[in-house]
Amino acid sequence: MEKMGRMEPGRRKGNAGERNMGSGEGVIFMLKCLLISYVLTAGLLLLLALMLYRFGLKENIVNICIIGIYVIVTFLAGMIAGKRARSRRFLWGLLMGILYFIVLAGVSFAVNRSIQEVANNFVTVFLLCAGSGMLGGMVS
Repeated sequence: MEKMGRMEPGRRKGNAGERNMGSGEGVIFMLKCLLISYVLTAGLLLLLALMLYRFGLKENIVNICIIGIYVIVTFLAGMIAGKRARSRRFLWGLLMGILYFIVLAGVSFAVNRSIQEVANNFVTVFLLCAGSGMLGGMVS
C-alpha cells in the first residue's frame, strides 16, 4: 500500500513530462514563432538601416549583415521551437527555418514581381535558413 503513490527508482511516468505538440497547438505555436522572428528581423533590419545611414556602410557589408540577420533569427526561432517540442528538436527547428524562408521568398517575390531577383540567392538563403533553424533546434 505504501508504494502506490510513489514511483519505483528507475521507472518513468510515461510521456506525462514531455510536451508533444498536437496539430492545432503546433500550428498556432509555429505562427507565433514566425511572428516573433519577423518582428525581430524588422528590428534588426531597422538597426542596420540606421547604421547604414550613420556610417555609410558598403553594399557588400550590408548584404553580409542581412544574411547574418537571417541566420541569427532562424537560429533563435529553431531554439524556441526545439525547447517547446522537447522531442525531435532538429525537425522542429528545420521546419521553422523552412517556414521562415517560404514567407521571406513570398514577400520578396511580391515586392520584386520578378523571379530573377528572387532566384539569385535562392538556394543559398534557403540552406542558411533551414540549416540555422535546425542547428537552433539541436542546441535547444
